[in-house]
Amino acid sequence: MHLSVAEARALVEAVMKSLGHDKDDAWIIADHIIDSELRGLNYGGLPRVVSIIERIGRTGKAAKPVETMHETPVSARLAGNDNVGYVVAYRATETAIAKAKASGISMVGADGTWYTGMLSYFAEMAAAEGLLTMIASNASPWVAPHGSVDGRFGTNPICFGFPSTGDPVIWDIGTSSIMHAEVLLARRLGQQIPEGKAFGPDGAPTTDPDTALAGAFTPWGGHKGAGLGMVVQMLGMLAGSPADVPEMADFGYLMVTMKPDLMMPEAEYRQKVTDYADSVRAARPVAGGGPVRMPFDRSVADRRAALERDRIEVTDLVLNRLREVAG
Repeated sequence: MHLSVAEARALVEAVMKSLGHDKDDAWIIADHIIDSELRGLNYGGLPRVVSIIERIGRTGKAAKPVETMHETPVSARLAGNDNVGYVVAYRATETAIAKAKASGISMVGADGTWYTGMLSYFAEMAAAEGLLTMIASNASPWVAPHGSVDGRFGTNPICFGFPSTGDPVIWDIGTSSIMHAEVLLARRLGQQIPEGKAFGPDGAPTTDPDTALAGAFTPWGGHKGAGLGMVVQMLGMLAGSPADVPEMADFGYLMVTMKPDLMMPEAEYRQKVTDYADSVRAARPVAGGGPVRMPFDRSVADRRAALERDRIEVTDLVLNRLREVAG
């Protein structure tokens, strides 16, 4: 099946309202979900809405909105109060942007959340205001340290964003070899996951999604990626999450935001980033390879092409569930 972008957005908003979200929060969640679809990250798009439905079905809708618990001119700590991470991180990012624009730099943390989504979404918000960002978000211990088969840190994305004279440069990666949402989607569709991505609870390698979800995923990049995943776990602790994050709850989101003019005029820095990006793209590709890209180039190109097509593919399984909940 396929939907237009407007139809998909309206459907997600209707689902979120049916789950108890107000108009503003429903828009925030839908905008993030649709952006995932437009950028080709299907597992974080409409299928993720089914996971949100299931999670709220288990625990109920958050009883309180996001709250600011502590604040200085350059920092804030927010309590997510078990609201979904798209909303919590959006509010934290708004706060970080406002403080950085006023003071030049800010650090904002938020805890008590889950499903933060694409950190690049929030970095792009800041880059549109001419700000640099460093963002980390931890999660439940689904990923095993290098050389281990037991989960000790989350899929733990880390992200850096830079404004330029055109599209921003954003590097956003997860620190696991496979994302939790990818494994959930494989389970829904009755598919296997690739080899080398997970261990079962008995410590043996597995390609079965259910067994992988009961065990642990492998880290991205061996010991280097595992180390980065541990760093993100500890940055999430600074945002307020516990050292032992429970299943799908109490994630931490930490954002450091900076104005370029702490060091040089903003226009000069933007031009430096643009010049460097152009230099990277001009590097000769390996034999038989495609053009060299900067981080975020693919996402921007895919989004523009998807908006032009105005078509979002969705499986009958997912679409029927969303329509059922939306009424």
